Amino acid sequence: MSNSLVKNILRFIILMAIQVLVLNSMNLSGYLNPYIYVLFILMLPAKINRSLLLIIAFATGLVIDYFGNTLGLNAAACLVVAFLRPGTINLLFRNYEFGVNEEPGPYSIGFGGFIRYATILVFAHQLVIFYLEVLSISNFFYTLSKVLLSTILSVIVMLIALLLTSKRKKNI
Repeated sequence: MSNSLVKNILRFIILMAIQVLVLNSMNLSGYLNPYIYVLFILMLPAKINRSLLLIIAFATGLVIDYFGNTLGLNAAACLVVAFLRPGTINLLFRNYEFGVNEEPGPYSIGFGGFIRYATILVFAHQLVIFYLEVLSISNFFYTLSKVLLSTILSVIVMLIALLLTSKRKKNI
């Protein structure tokens, strides 16, 4: 097994456990719902096969749906993230050439680039989750505020997790 595959399997298990055991039971004042498991999809290698990316994202969403009893909401949101991810990477990082197994993380694309990348995709994820959850636009601005606040919290939690676990590459 390659080092990248082992790292992604461990990342999947750890992020799923944190999401299912800790964050799914956390609901801060009715607005904030942090979703850290999306980081798994964001941190997959930049040059991953698109079909494989969609399959992995769907499976990731199904795992969260199974444990959260959310009937496909997370699977749908993860598919949207996986669909938008290649275009977002191409749009934001046109001039950057990714290596074969290189991840679009904060140390490779910079913290500002990672924050933009993560914010766009997490916002799309939250938008799908919250609007599919209510299936109505009658409280459009209330739901949009939940989307925005949860996006900000999720990106902050992701950055903290990455800063605590990532090793900075040394330039020689």
